[in-house]
Amino acid sequence: MTIEMLYSKIHRATVTDANLNYVGSITVDEELLEASMLRVGQKVEILNINNGERFSTYIILGERGKRDICLNGAAARKVHKGDKIIIVAYATYDEKELQNYKPRVVLVNDNNDIEEILESI
Repeated sequence: MTIEMLYSKIHRATVTDANLNYVGSITVDEELLEASMLRVGQKVEILNINNGERFSTYIILGERGKRDICLNGAAARKVHKGDKIIIVAYATYDEKELQNYKPRVVLVNDNNDIEEILESI
């Protein structure tokens, strides 16, 4: 049996921009990607804390150290600059993998600086 579980999330990131005139996706700072173990092109769920919107998109690489979190294309209509979001990825695990299950949770501050990295929920 396999089960879909939380793989990683960036918690309470601040949206730095929303660019409607761009080819879809979410731009995420490279350092945040590394800390969260998320990958360019990976499907993620976006949970908007401010308005309750939940939607899927994929990741594109943001410039290292700029702390950008930018929703692009149609997704830009679901957020406003300054909104708090959670970027979530799931993975499918089998019973053996679940014995050592440790999701990655990256907590960030209002400037999208990493405050803490957890390996539990």
